[in-house]
Amino acid sequence: MMQGWNRAVELIEQDLTADIEVRDLAKAAVTSEYHFRRMFSSLAGLPISEYIRRRRLTAATAEILEGVTVLDVAVRYGYGSAEAFNRAFRAMHGLSPSEARLPGAVLHSQPQLRFHLRVEGNTDMKHRIEDKPAFRLIGLKARVPLVHQGPNNAIIEFQRGLDPTVTKRLLEFADTDPAGPLSITDNIEEQRSEGSELDYWHAVASTQQAPEEFESLEVPAGLWVVFEAEGKFPEVLQGMWADAATQWFPANPYRWAPGPEMLSVHVEAGGTHGRGQLWIPIEREDLR
Repeated sequence: MMQGWNRAVELIEQDLTADIEVRDLAKAAVTSEYHFRRMFSSLAGLPISEYIRRRRLTAATAEILEGVTVLDVAVRYGYGSAEAFNRAFRAMHGLSPSEARLPGAVLHSQPQLRFHLRVEGNTDMKHRIEDKPAFRLIGLKARVPLVHQGPNNAIIEFQRGLDPTVTKRLLEFADTDPAGPLSITDNIEEQRSEGSELDYWHAVASTQQAPEEFESLEVPAGLWVVFEAEGKFPEVLQGMWADAATQWFPANPYRWAPGPEMLSVHVEAGGTHGRGQLWIPIEREDLR
């Protein structure tokens, strides 16, 4: 499976000045474009669009240092103007192209990625596959920016603004798995770049009709992988996401499918120990 992902990376490297279609990269990795974007971001720690941008700027920087004019480099790497290239260059290096040519200038680069599957026997990934009938999510949602690292202040403010009686009222409709109040992410912008937007829900899973005071989302029948973990909070939850992306998906014949991702969390008194379930929609990979 990792061989296909490395083929996709090699396609990028064939010509960093050419237009690169993510659907072609996904085809090389033998998966869907949706799954490719999701998994690349999880495995590499940055969206595919950002990786391509940084690889292009790394190659462009070498040409700048060789003395090629800024305008020629900008045109070659697809920038609309020298000014646009200068802005991108400064964002990556903290220097202008002319400053980068000075002796002692400290520059940054994006190495070419290589994907490897590491198998470790000391991690017990508790998971199960659920073939779940259609249901609906009932709750409240907000459109928030995507934050790759650190706290998401928009989500924190949304949760703080909820009336204390909301969760109690929602639990009256919670009659199917996953049980209890849920944190839901859905409708994530395809690029998945920092600051792109997603829907964040405070909701429950239900088979009932939603009352007027709440919003609802119909979730079709389908397959889900459910991960379970218990331990130090919040590290145990962060570990679930990381293990799903870096260990479970590369080693199993499933791909990340479009749909809401559901997290159920129970934190003990004191807030240092918790357990949780992470539900991710999946599709079986076509391995032919």
